[in-house]
Amino acid sequence: MSAILRPALATVILFTALLGLAMPLAVTGVAGLVLPEQAGGSLIQRDGRVVGSALIGQNFASPGYFHPRASNAGSDGYDATASAATQLAPTSAKLVDAVRGRVAENGPAPVPADAVTASGSGLDPHISPENAARQVARVAQARGWPEDRVRALLAEHTEGRELGLLGEPRVNVLRLNLALDAAR
Repeated sequence: MSAILRPALATVILFTALLGLAMPLAVTGVAGLVLPEQAGGSLIQRDGRVVGSALIGQNFASPGYFHPRASNAGSDGYDATASAATQLAPTSAKLVDAVRGRVAENGPAPVPADAVTASGSGLDPHISPENAARQVARVAQARGWPEDRVRALLAEHTEGRELGLLGEPRVNVLRLNLALDAAR
């Protein structure tokens, strides 16, 4: 019996050490060397302190800021510890009521889909350029700026498709709102 258990136990210990410790540490080390910003969480700093991550959405409710997508992550939204999809079907009355309410809040139809639906994780940091463009007038009025100035900042912070063909154009809400504050 020990002739069978000893090699099996040695194999489990070896592969646990190799695949559970050595491999993750090696991948983390290489990532830290090759892509240090991304490996560190894509943290954004302002005046020497971390204000957020370019990968995780935050709630901005003030009229002087661009508003992100709706979030169902946690009771107040944007809770990274409660990130998950709602699992509501397109025919769900709860989902239909939530979307109708957001359409009413966001003004006359047609409204961009990302202005009235939550992302799968509830933490999406991006909105569509169309969603952002619908917010320009509100942001400009709240800040007492001409709309052209806000549109120019929006254009500067609109990211294109990855490699010119993957994904959709998008706007990182945190970076755009930080640029608004810096442009005072």
